Amino acid sequence: MAILQVGAKAPDFTLPDQTGKPVTLSGVLGEKVVVLYFYPKDNTSGCTTEACSFRDSYESFTDAGAEVIGVSSDSVETHEKFAGRHELPFILLADTDKAVRKQYGATSLGVVPGRVTFVIDREGVVRHAFSSMMNIGGHIGDALKVVKELQ
Repeated sequence: MAILQVGAKAPDFTLPDQTGKPVTLSGVLGEKVVVLYFYPKDNTSGCTTEACSFRDSYESFTDAGAEVIGVSSDSVETHEKFAGRHELPFILLADTDKAVRKQYGATSLGVVPGRVTFVIDREGVVRHAFSSMMNIGGHIGDALKVVKELQ
């Protein structure tokens, strides 16, 4: 499946966060823009760098009216440890069967799940999509630029 394109309606979903609480995309939208980022795996080098970069920019995102949500196929328990270890202030969702990843077209690159970031406006429309395994800074910088434009 191709990556969800800019202008498309973001599919709604419900997944458990790092505390086990169900989070529904439509429950966050409306009041906030959502920066939804899919990443391969907790506690790996690139994914830790990405999560910590989102953490370090989190206040800039929230000041601009956005919520950051990370998604991987890791378990609730793994997410809880990952978030605690790195003091992540944002939501991590457990997409253990990779169903939401498939809905968004953030699928595997060979054996490694893709690294894709979406910015979804308050009406649920995708305003930005960025896919890169290596340009981790691009995920954060480009998303923040789009969020600020949507203010």
